[in-house]
Amino acid sequence: MTTVLAVAHRGDPYRHRENTLPSIAAALAAGADAVEVDVRLTRDGVPVLLHDPTLKRLWEDPRPVDRLTAAELAEVGRPGLRVPTLAEALKSVAEVPAARLLIDLDDPAPVAATLAAVTDLGAREQVAFCGPVAAMAAVRELAPDAEILLTWKQPRLPGRPLLDEVRPRYLNPPFGMVDARLVDAAHDAGLSVATWTVDLRRTMRRMLDAGVDSLTSNRIALLRSTIDRTAAGRPV
Repeated sequence: MTTVLAVAHRGDPYRHRENTLPSIAAALAAGADAVEVDVRLTRDGVPVLLHDPTLKRLWEDPRPVDRLTAAELAEVGRPGLRVPTLAEALKSVAEVPAARLLIDLDDPAPVAATLAAVTDLGAREQVAFCGPVAAMAAVRELAPDAEILLTWKQPRLPGRPLLDEVRPRYLNPPFGMVDARLVDAAHDAGLSVATWTVDLRRTMRRMLDAGVDSLTSNRIALLRSTIDRTAAGRPV
């Protein structure tokens, strides 16, 4: 059986607050091959790890992140638990051999600053990028060698002109769209298949049976165990 990548969704969010350094560290300790993180920009253009446009849900602060400077944002939370910069996350991942970050970009706005931060740290080999067409086209324009997972929510594969423009390595649909027929079609088109966000063991098994190449989960320890036991031919 081909090795299937285990990707931790925003770290290990059932144990630690999502998109934080403790969450990333816990996910890697649990066996994640990569950790998916979300990136937004502060008012002064610093890429930081946050999914929502505001700090309300996670940090009980109603302010939008793009209204705060990086220095102001660093004052939110407490020592050891705050919104990290992308640079801090990259440095933490660099301490774990072969570990990577999967950077989720919802739109083109943070692309240039994100790529600059990655390049400044010499971390191009540590990262891949996922997101919708507009964001991934912007990544490809600035980074011809970037590894891209094209988030895709249509029932048919992308057309050849789009694939030639973005050159994704992976098609990245939500798991509800994935079956063996889609996986086979993607493989025939030269694409690997990643899918998200898979938190139940039976869904993980179904995706593995369909032949996917990468799975993203909030429950990384369960995912790691399911992939490993399936690969070894042991019951799961």
